[in-house]
Amino acid sequence: MSNADGIVASSHADATSEKRTKHRWVVMGLIFCIWAIACADRANFGIALPYLKKEYHISNTEAGLIVSLFSFAYGFVQLPVGLLYKRLSERTAGLLFSVFMILTSVFTGLMGTTSSVLLLMTYRVGLGLSEGPLGIGCTNVINRWFPKREKGTAAGLWIAASKLGPLIVPSVCIIVINLWGWREIFYVFAIPGIVLALVWLVLVTNSPDENRFCSPAERRYIADESNDGQHGGRAPIRTQMTPMPRLDAINRTKRVPQLETIRQVFGSWNIFGIALGYGCMIGISNIFISWIPTYLVTVKGFASVKMGFLASAPFIGAVTGNVLGGIISDRLLGGRRKPMMMLGALGTMIMTFLLIDAPDSVAYLGGALMLAGLMLGIGFAGYSAYPMGLATKATYPTAFGIVNSLGQIGGACAPLAVGLLLDRYSWTAVFLYMVGTALLCLLLLISVVEPVAGEESSAK
Repeated sequence: MSNADGIVASSHADATSEKRTKHRWVVMGLIFCIWAIACADRANFGIALPYLKKEYHISNTEAGLIVSLFSFAYGFVQLPVGLLYKRLSERTAGLLFSVFMILTSVFTGLMGTTSSVLLLMTYRVGLGLSEGPLGIGCTNVINRWFPKREKGTAAGLWIAASKLGPLIVPSVCIIVINLWGWREIFYVFAIPGIVLALVWLVLVTNSPDENRFCSPAERRYIADESNDGQHGGRAPIRTQMTPMPRLDAINRTKRVPQLETIRQVFGSWNIFGIALGYGCMIGISNIFISWIPTYLVTVKGFASVKMGFLASAPFIGAVTGNVLGGIISDRLLGGRRKPMMMLGALGTMIMTFLLIDAPDSVAYLGGALMLAGLMLGIGFAGYSAYPMGLATKATYPTAFGIVNSLGQIGGACAPLAVGLLLDRYSWTAVFLYMVGTALLCLLLLISVVEPVAGEESSAK
């Protein structure tokens, strides 16, 4: 080969290496599919619940407890896993994620084999312990794979996936029940997770640095705004946030330092306030997933087809709200997370109030449930993106572990509370409980600040 040919070949190789790939969106696509399937694995129980109650003679309180056991187990595992992810190597973290995805599918399938209420409870706990690490794994990968300007959108897509799962569940479950029976629901939903776990091992690493499908140009693009090399792993955010004086006054936008140590994370009211608010909203979401199908069948008397459509309605709205909330937060609000979270809490409070003594109208219930889901979903992306603005990349898994742990434990109380309320009162009490929960969330959100990275004040 001549020198000229070598120079041309070298230039071509350099041009190829400088081409910015978009592998982060392939990663995001896998996260979306995996999280949708994982959330479908927990949501299908709500469709099977009326059949389970009939076969095993389960009371409302017992049914609520079985539903809540998943969330209690899910919440319990968050903090240990958050600390574990901080210490794992890149390769080990990716492998562990796939293992937990496979276990999630295994416990989903086992629920179809249950022969007693005790076994059903055991499998629900196993599902919660297996699926719990997936949420932290997904958000940790999003935090490492996306630049600041895209984090809210990516988080919105991740949250949208959590609503897409419950959205497709009613229709798929009704088809499966009509073809085979309620047990086969769990077998059908167990298969995709195992396949996706194997694909994840091939295509995804915990961060872009060691990923063979991610070009150096894409890595530089991802790292550009995080300035990892200059700030020891920090990810400063919103240092150039466009001022919005009126909104920032209501929003309590303040300059705060990042949480660089585990001790600082555990001492931050901002983290705990967001976590408790998240628990309120997850509780309402859990009620939609687990109890609304029963409400539509037993109170409104709808047949399976109408029930399936109406049970999907909140999640049609929620998917739209999740994506819309992340995009508005990133592009119109300059990375501010609180406004959409507060709007979501306020809107959810209004819409759940309108469901009290709702008429037996498919149009009214469909519209009200869809708008309730939209309001519920529009702020959800903020709960995972908010800790990204306070924590470093090293402490983020722990920060989100706290948010997700308290969020899931708080959310676990809701299905059990519904069972207790139904055994003593009526569905009016249930909807009032949802209104009060959304109001509590709004008050908690008001109590925390909208952080702007800096050193002038303490993040408490």
